[in-house]
Amino acid sequence: MNAPSRPAPGATMPVKRRFYWSLRRELWENPWIYLGPVIVAAIALIAALVRMRDLAEQMRSWSALDDIQRHAAVARPFCLTPVPVMLSSLLVAGFYSLDALYGERRDRSILFWKSLPVSDRMTVLAKLFIPLLLLPLIAWVLSVATQLAMLVFGTILLLAGGVSPAALWTEFRFLESPVVMLYGLLASALWLAPIYAWFLLASAWARRVPVLWAVLPPFAVFVIEGHVFHRSVFRSFLKYRVTGAMTDAFKAGPGDGAMDRIAQLDPARFLAMPGLWLGLMVAALLIVAAVRLRRHR
Repeated sequence: MNAPSRPAPGATMPVKRRFYWSLRRELWENPWIYLGPVIVAAIALIAALVRMRDLAEQMRSWSALDDIQRHAAVARPFCLTPVPVMLSSLLVAGFYSLDALYGERRDRSILFWKSLPVSDRMTVLAKLFIPLLLLPLIAWVLSVATQLAMLVFGTILLLAGGVSPAALWTEFRFLESPVVMLYGLLASALWLAPIYAWFLLASAWARRVPVLWAVLPPFAVFVIEGHVFHRSVFRSFLKYRVTGAMTDAFKAGPGDGAMDRIAQLDPARFLAMPGLWLGLMVAALLIVAAVRLRRHR
């Protein structure tokens, strides 16, 4: 009588642990996920520190401004410096999503990963987790670190120039600004979820150059809509899908001074937007399709 077969090693690994190692796999295979934003943050910080070399003289001239103008003058550099880091994280998220499922078929590593006790659904969800949560958190940590470095460097410059740094610490809301940035990054990630899911579907479908499969269908709609029907509804919709988070998640637009106050956040309005939930539903359908494609490719 044959002995009962034993479960394969790792088959009883908890789901959370398998998901954790799936994320670790993505970071091992794609170190540019975090290296790209780190490089951009370093460049943005160096440029900001160079611009701050005359901070003492600037603070003396800003003392003649009214309260609103003085706050905007002091806080604006701290709010603008993290912007390249956030934009770079969005670009990395897009390029990663386009290559996430195509790359493992291109280098045939999918043959190895499919031999492990990790389902296609968990693999695709782990890949979706990168642009939806991990990259926003990386951008947030780098942005906060950049602002803190600017604050410390500015304090040293002001003390060396004989100017009190009290105004710098008062005008720059260091306790509120990180909350605003984290809220904005997560809101943008949720709003862009259907775009990331579409890129993952194109990555799972394409046999060559997934960016073409992701871009050509919308471009074809642009051409047909514009030249045949003489309309721009789809173009306006896509523009709103890309930029709508910043207009719907905040009470004040990005151009209304420094975005560094918790009072400027409007989560109730954002969570009540039908476009948010419809986009998440579309993203869920696209992810289901991507899982099925990975299973049968």
